[in-house]
Amino acid sequence: MIDRIDRVVDAVGRTVAWLNLGMVGITCVVVTLRYAFEIGTIFLQESVVYLHGTAFLIGLSYALQHDAHVRVDIIYSRLTRRTQALVNGLGHTLLLMPLCVAIVLFSWDYTISAWVVLEGSSEVAGVPAVFLLKTLIPVSALLLFLQAGALGWRELRSLRG
Repeated sequence: MIDRIDRVVDAVGRTVAWLNLGMVGITCVVVTLRYAFEIGTIFLQESVVYLHGTAFLIGLSYALQHDAHVRVDIIYSRLTRRTQALVNGLGHTLLLMPLCVAIVLFSWDYTISAWVVLEGSSEVAGVPAVFLLKTLIPVSALLLFLQAGALGWRELRSLRG
């Protein structure tokens, strides 16, 4: 089960990483239209925000999996591997996983209300899918929960030998 979670998170992370290339391309188009032709396009500008939000939120679990997240490493690097495993295992299971549950619980009504009205952009020519963007909040927390559980289990299991 842990390996399956790792594979899913890795595949999802690698897939959303391609959105960064799309953001660069669309940003180049927006800048070219704006400064070369004096044409503004709200839809393209908002789509960059959507792509960024998707890459960031969905990429959280991938960053955790590959230990690419920010870590204040003043004491941690001096700890033994066994103590690091204990810190990671307890941190993932006792801190991160409950936080993910709280995010899902607190964002659920927010997300459902966006779906009920199929919330769109407040701009006339904007992206008509704010409800999809808001859905990424609980989805991101769920993926992060699964990855934290897999890593926490792996670290705590390694303590037993």
